[in-house]
Amino acid sequence: MTVQRRERVMRRFTVGVLAYLVPTFALGFVWHLILFKNYYEALAIYRGDVIIPFGLLSMLIQGVIFAWIYVNAVEPRNGSFRSRALVHGAIGAVLSWSFTTIAVAAKNLMSSVPDYLLIETAFTVVQWTMVAPLTVLAFMRPADEPGHIRLAG
Repeated sequence: MTVQRRERVMRRFTVGVLAYLVPTFALGFVWHLILFKNYYEALAIYRGDVIIPFGLLSMLIQGVIFAWIYVNAVEPRNGSFRSRALVHGAIGAVLSWSFTTIAVAAKNLMSSVPDYLLIETAFTVVQWTMVAPLTVLAFMRPADEPGHIRLAG
C-alpha cells in the first residue's frame, strides 16, 4: 500500500469515527440532559453529576469499533448506499441496544425497567437513523476508485 493510499484510508477511517462520535454525542447530550432530563430523573438511574468526558471517551471507543465493523463487514458487500446504510444501521443498532439498553436494564437500579427500555430503545433508533447513512457517506470512495457506490439506488 502506498503512502498516499494509506493516508486516504486513515482519513476515511477518521471521518467514519467522527460520523459516529459527533451525532451520537450531540444527540446523547440533548436527549439525556435536556429533552428527556425529567424522564431520566424520574427513572432515578443516573448520577447527579454526569461525567461527560467519560461518556465522550466511551463514544470514541465505540466509534472506532463501529467504523472497523463497517470497513470489514459492510463495505466489502456489494450494494447501494441505501442497502449499506440499512445493514450497518441494523448491525449497529442491535449491538448498541444490547450493551446500552439491555445490559444497563439488567444490572442498574431504576424506578421502571419498562420505561427505561422504551426511552433507550427510542434513542437507539434515532441514533442509528442518523449514524448509519453518515457512516456510509464517510466511507464513500471517489467515482474513479474501485468500490465506488452511487448515492441513488
